[in-house]
Amino acid sequence: MNALTLTPTQIMAAVGALLVLVLVWRTASRRAKAAASAARTGARFASLAGRVLFNAALIVVAQWIVITQQGSGWLLVAVLAVPALFASYTLTKALTVTTYEPRRRGGERR
Repeated sequence: MNALTLTPTQIMAAVGALLVLVLVWRTASRRAKAAASAARTGARFASLAGRVLFNAALIVVAQWIVITQQGSGWLLVAVLAVPALFASYTLTKALTVTTYEPRRRGGERR
């Protein structure tokens, strides 16, 4: 039998080809992950918008029934105030500016 003999140039070419294949595979994998993340984000937003609209419709219907049926004073206050409290909390939280400070590794101090 003949032994397989490769020149140093052939070995370097094979290693280079393998390196290129690994880099192409990693790039494709990262792009696929980014595309999947973008698709999930879009679906999350559509789902959130649907839930917001549905809950807003429920609140409006409850308020409409109490107002048109001449509900008692306390019931009217409760029906109008509770959704207003939730809305103000959500708006305040959304409009509050916060900063992001990344964690330092290994307990480094500045």
